[in-house]
Amino acid sequence: MTPAILTSVPLTVLVLVGVGAPMLLLAVLGAAALANRSLPERWTAAAAGVAMSASFIALVAAFVAYGLTGRGARLISYGAWSTTHQGGIALEFLVDRFSLAFAALTSAIAGIVSAFSNRYLHREAGYHRYFVLLSLFVTGMLLVALAGNVAVLFIGWELVGISSALLVAFFHERPAAVGNAFRVLAVYRISDAAMLSAAVLLRHLAGSDSLSLLFGSGTSAATISGSAATIIAVLLIIAVAGKSALLPFSSWLPRAMEGPTPSSAVYYGSLSIHAGCFLLLRAAPLLDHAPAARILAGALGLTTAVFAAFTTRVQGDVKSSLAYASLTQVGLIVVEIALGWQTIAFIHLAGHACFRLLQFLSAPNVLHDLHGIESAMGDHTPGRQGPLVRMASPRMRRRLYLVALERGFLDSAIDRIVGAVFVRPAHLMTRVDRWLCGAMLPAERPARIEGDEQDE
Repeated sequence: MTPAILTSVPLTVLVLVGVGAPMLLLAVLGAAALANRSLPERWTAAAAGVAMSASFIALVAAFVAYGLTGRGARLISYGAWSTTHQGGIALEFLVDRFSLAFAALTSAIAGIVSAFSNRYLHREAGYHRYFVLLSLFVTGMLLVALAGNVAVLFIGWELVGISSALLVAFFHERPAAVGNAFRVLAVYRISDAAMLSAAVLLRHLAGSDSLSLLFGSGTSAATISGSAATIIAVLLIIAVAGKSALLPFSSWLPRAMEGPTPSSAVYYGSLSIHAGCFLLLRAAPLLDHAPAARILAGALGLTTAVFAAFTTRVQGDVKSSLAYASLTQVGLIVVEIALGWQTIAFIHLAGHACFRLLQFLSAPNVLHDLHGIESAMGDHTPGRQGPLVRMASPRMRRRLYLVALERGFLDSAIDRIVGAVFVRPAHLMTRVDRWLCGAMLPAERPARIEGDEQDE
């Protein structure tokens, strides 16, 4: 498209096409699934390819048009969905260079994964279900990227979380996959609760749910006081920590590898794990008014990067090793955001997402390639140790190895501190429920066995 054509097409139309194409795909595939009439694989693949391509082209055109027409964040509104209360749920998008670029990156990666998944999941029993969840995920990611108010952001945040958990449990015949999906969903609930609390507090203090108060120049001491800005920022950091697997919520990340390799690539290698980083990046103006929250974000990012750097070196499978390697870079991206390096952080985010996508999609071939290299060398590949490990004493090395091997003992710590608080009352309520059911039901008479009857 030429610059003249791009400027003649309204930005509102381009953004609507970019977000609407995956929504339309979700509606078509979802309706077919509800009617129990799954489309043929070639039709599903073609529809997904057309939708992702249309979304990518429209969002790239919107990014170029935005750059040609001017600078500064722009709020695009498409009206309210609901009028049951004042204002309703307005479909609003806040577009700027970061949001449009991240949305275009999302569509591009989703299109690549869609094409890869078509062959990878060929003749798989859950083929159609996978593409329904993929379209649900892409819709949620685009809403998170372009959200102009809290309602749109929270809807997208929830769609990303639900689709993530369902894809972790994609092979639902495996008990481990279902159990790990519940783990992921439990951590996401903590993240969602923090996000919802920040939204309610923003609405209460500012009288508006517009994200321009947090993501734009509207953030000021006159609008949100220093203490309130700190509280909202801390809640956002908790939400980001849960979604991006920062400490102390890092234990769910290797559990999420139970899903298919394409979903691991798009979720925990390239897009989903960066959604929290992107949210924190857009909330940088809020962090300017909350120095304590900025320090907290930097500390979480740094400790997560160090922890993941040690842990990734002792993982026994490729996908878990790549997941913790991704987490190392995510921690560094959070540090960059805390330091105020917004452009560097976004470039790091985009480059890392593309690089990890390639690594995850090629993960099934890693062992084959490694065996080929070792055959050519005639020996095993040499191991590598970092400078800190080489300087450490043998006793310290054993301790570091144990901590890394057990993934920081985060699972057991969360089970004792958080899980027990909910599991024990649940067991007690289950016992009470069984006792009440047993007390209310009539006494069962023993079954009569033929042959035991006595003749009269």
